[in-house]
Amino acid sequence: MKKLLIAALIGALSTTLTLGVATNALAATKHAKKKITRKRRTVAKKVTIPEGSVQWSCMDKQSFWLKGDAAHDQTLTLHWVNKNYDLLRVATTTGANRFGDKVSGFDLIVLPGKAMLLSDHSGERLADECKTAAMLQGERAAPQGQQAPALQSQRVPVQ
Repeated sequence: MKKLLIAALIGALSTTLTLGVATNALAATKHAKKKITRKRRTVAKKVTIPEGSVQWSCMDKQSFWLKGDAAHDQTLTLHWVNKNYDLLRVATTTGANRFGDKVSGFDLIVLPGKAMLLSDHSGERLADECKTAAMLQGERAAPQGQQAPALQSQRVPVQ
C-alpha cells in the first residue's frame, strides 16, 4: 500500500512540473511574438522629406535632401536614407560651412562648389561630390578652360 501511495505521489508531482514548464514555454512564445510585431510596426514608419528641402545629387548615384541655408542657418535638416537628422553648425578655421550631429555621427561639409557627407562613427565618406541642380546647371553653362573676366583684368604685367 505504501509503495502504491508513493508511486501515485511521484506521478502527480511530475505531471504538475511538466504542465508548469509547458505553460512557461507557451508564455515565452507569446511574448516573443509581441516583440516581433512591435518591431515590424516601427520599421513600417516612413519619414517624409521636409518641405522646402533641396536635393543634392552625389557621385555613385547617391543623393540627400537638405533644408536650410548653409551660409546663414545654425541648423540644417538632412534627409538621408529615409530618416531626418538635425545638423548643428560647427565652427571651422577654414571658412567652410560644417554641420554635425553627434548622435548619428554625420558630418556635412558644404563648400562653394560641392558638399560631402561623412560618418564620424565609421570614418568614411558616405556621399562625395554632392551638388544641387543649380550647381550642376552653372557648371554646364560655364565655358571650360577660360578664366573669369574679373580675374583677367587684375593681371599685372611682368617687367
